[in-house]
Amino acid sequence: MGDPKGFLKVNRKVSGYRPVAERINDYSEVEEQLSDDERRAQASRCMDCAVPFCHWACPLANVMPEYQDRVFRGDWAGAWALLQEMHPFPEFTGRVCPALCEASCVLGANDEPVTIRQNELAVIEKAFELGLVVPRPPKKRNRKRVAIVGGGPAGLSAAYFLNRAGFNVTVYEGDRTVGGYLRYGIPNFKLGKDFIDRRIAVMAAEGVVFNTNTRVGSGRYAFGTTGRGAEIVDAKRLEAEYDLLLLTIGAREPRDLAAPGRELAGIVQALDFLSLQNRTLATERDGFEPVNAFRKKVLVIGGGDTGSDCVGTANRQGAEKVTQIEVMPKPPEHRSPDQPWPLWPTLFKTSSSHQEGCERLWSVSTKAFAGKDGRVTEVEACRVESAIEYGRPVLREIAGSYFKIEVDLVLLAMGFTHVVQEGLVTDLELATDERGNIRTRGSFHTSNPRVWAAGDSRNGASLVVRALADGKAAAEAIINTL
Repeated sequence: MGDPKGFLKVNRKVSGYRPVAERINDYSEVEEQLSDDERRAQASRCMDCAVPFCHWACPLANVMPEYQDRVFRGDWAGAWALLQEMHPFPEFTGRVCPALCEASCVLGANDEPVTIRQNELAVIEKAFELGLVVPRPPKKRNRKRVAIVGGGPAGLSAAYFLNRAGFNVTVYEGDRTVGGYLRYGIPNFKLGKDFIDRRIAVMAAEGVVFNTNTRVGSGRYAFGTTGRGAEIVDAKRLEAEYDLLLLTIGAREPRDLAAPGRELAGIVQALDFLSLQNRTLATERDGFEPVNAFRKKVLVIGGGDTGSDCVGTANRQGAEKVTQIEVMPKPPEHRSPDQPWPLWPTLFKTSSSHQEGCERLWSVSTKAFAGKDGRVTEVEACRVESAIEYGRPVLREIAGSYFKIEVDLVLLAMGFTHVVQEGLVTDLELATDERGNIRTRGSFHTSNPRVWAAGDSRNGASLVVRALADGKAAAEAIINTL
């Protein structure tokens, strides 16, 4: 521990964002970075506590105190060596993780927590800058072949660790490029896609094979999203050719809103909106035109991170006004008694997108859509309040609270439900649970002994860091099995 009193001498300092007037006109990353000296000072705040709850809270089990100490000492190579043993892609979580570790930081129990996420990002970017991240193919290959279906966070994580262990890994991805939600869901202003490309290039040089624009399954149910000119590979053929199939196909079935008027034009799922914008920036629209918010009154239904991403994207497209509504009450700004440290608390957050312009409303329920000439022009809503009925929390409409919101574009950002596409499940004789997720037994085994599943496809939609952790855990289980 470099400075036992660092947390007493140095206040928490975050990187901050580029000025709104500047960043609102482009899709470059909004978060700035501290200097090396400032970052070392922030790392000095880590107390090297006896029980590092940050480590406990991290799905990837990163060793935070150890690499914070090396950052404080200026030993970037040492910090990276520790980080990369546990974490496949800190350049991704360093940008988009909500930092579960910081909520459990011991210093955060009575003070502001260590800037763990931003320190993590600084380590991996410094490692690339110093030329430390170079292809390192395994010194010895075994004869085991694993096909990973789905090139999102879980699939990439599993491929990373399996390849390091000497397995022959092929990733099948239905889209034109790999990355999944990282590439097609998260906006460029939060995660530049060149950072994904940079990592994929390293993995390919290490021996991971990527078959993109390749759909797995039968007919129209084949796994994959673009499908235009894509090769369709029979799932049973892969099952026969590989020692094991690992399905990491994600959770992409969005929740819908069964309200009168839902059929009107101008009501769009959030992921479609975000994905089309990302494809436009990457010049890979495949004939699809983006949903444009230019000079429109935009309503985002859903108060989570995806909704926030819609806010930032709509503002960059030149929306006239952006409103975001959430059916749940406004979260508190400080921990509530029922979410004590070191648990993850539900707190009020103002994202960089919200700072760029957005009216936010809580405890609002959408009742109906109204329109003219087939297009949505108005949303009917009402206020709701929390209550307890038969021992369970419910939301009740408040009498006389109905109101209307003028809209030109409605974006549904209410999360995701079941994930599995029928053809792939039928072909491989897989069982699913009541939510449509792939049912696994033991650890990652499906009902088919040659097929495993990991990530959101078996757990339901969750955080990027949890998908990475599940892919890592699946790889470790495969290594111990094959």
